[in-house]
Amino acid sequence: MKRLFDGSPYPTANLKPLFASTLQTEAELSSAASQQLGDTGKGPFAFDRQPRRIFYGWLIVASAFSILCIAYGVQFSYGVFMPYISADTGWNRGSLSLPYSIYVFVYSALGLVSGRLTDRWGPRIVLLTGGCLLGAGVMLMSRVHLLWHIYLALGLIAALGMSAAYVPCNATVVRWFARRRGLALSIASAGASFGMFVFPPLANALILKDGWRDAYLILGLLALCTIAGCSCLMVQQPEAVGLRPDGLDEDPVAQQLSADLAEERSYTLAEARHTGAFWLLNIIFTLTWLVVFMPMVHIVPFATDMGVSAFAAAMTISVIGFAGFAGRLAIGPLSDRFGRIVSLGACLLFQGLSFAGFTASSGIVLLYISAALFGFSYGGVTALFPAVVGDFFGRAEIGAIVGFIFALAGAPAAFGPLIAGLIYDAAHSYRLAFNLSAALNLTAMVLLLFLKKPQQLPASTP
Repeated sequence: MKRLFDGSPYPTANLKPLFASTLQTEAELSSAASQQLGDTGKGPFAFDRQPRRIFYGWLIVASAFSILCIAYGVQFSYGVFMPYISADTGWNRGSLSLPYSIYVFVYSALGLVSGRLTDRWGPRIVLLTGGCLLGAGVMLMSRVHLLWHIYLALGLIAALGMSAAYVPCNATVVRWFARRRGLALSIASAGASFGMFVFPPLANALILKDGWRDAYLILGLLALCTIAGCSCLMVQQPEAVGLRPDGLDEDPVAQQLSADLAEERSYTLAEARHTGAFWLLNIIFTLTWLVVFMPMVHIVPFATDMGVSAFAAAMTISVIGFAGFAGRLAIGPLSDRFGRIVSLGACLLFQGLSFAGFTASSGIVLLYISAALFGFSYGGVTALFPAVVGDFFGRAEIGAIVGFIFALAGAPAAFGPLIAGLIYDAAHSYRLAFNLSAALNLTAMVLLLFLKKPQQLPASTP
């Protein structure tokens, strides 16, 4: 068990010497692994120094992609389940929106805890624990018979597990990349959008075949196994295995990049809290995230209210997911070239326009166009968030800083679906909710004009 949590990866090349002889000593195993992986004298995991080897950071990215895919895929399928749960139990949309709001609040607020634990223990044990809790909570949804059961299964147990997904994955990717940070975060965070594209129609198909209870049982088991498996590949930072961010080697350009990275000022959470940029980032992301989950929960019921079939309505979430996948892949590399703030401003503008499009929708064509614009911009904002934080405050306590902002700015997002549900129950329309969402995103875009990177302090400053 010690080797499972000690921060070392498990390259497949280690398997041959591991099983070559049960009588080999630990020292012999390490020596055999070093020879097989081309060790340069700095440990058995220096295989990435071979010029034709793939940098291990990309395996970190792939693992983060898979974890976020399953976690967010299951999460964003809730809107698909809601009409079936309501029809089976008689609970209205407002009643079913509240447990989801609590779920979002709890997992967002606990981002600070998971971030600090990731800084202290590394991502492996945090993600493994989170995967077990998320899978258990989703499976328990298959056994709910009273409304408070959803509060327990989704609002508490699943939320505890989900809190250990976004922050540990993105904080770890930030540590492994500097020059290609935008690209790496785009690929990793694209897993969430890919899950949003794949899982709603999958959930709908499972519901039609086996019922919503068995569908939840299957998805929960899938979440547990996938996240637990991928967590074993996660390593906190490249220096732990004798590597450098981006896989920098010994050529002159790489040496200069490495020197620049060494001189980069890394803030502690306490130091970051003393900067104006830190609090302005909190306000900006609070404004845009307050309403970001509203379409995830209510867009399917909104579509069915317009006379769209259940399958076509569920596909609206997939449209958001597919566009979000494209947005995350596109915005990250573009931000590496044109700057994070310009890219973030464009995403906030598009997101505001998408809500205006929802308001004007009366058929499936404009609905899908608005959903695609929303997904693209939402995906871009999500990919840029940890990149902006990493650029502004460095790598030293990136987990704690990302977790703090995620908790403070993300927790209010819990109230978005609840408010939209209450507005609908009172007015029998989502128009006011969508208009308010557009206004909040445009306000966040204006505030970006005042956001400046904090002044770099001397490296010797405590």
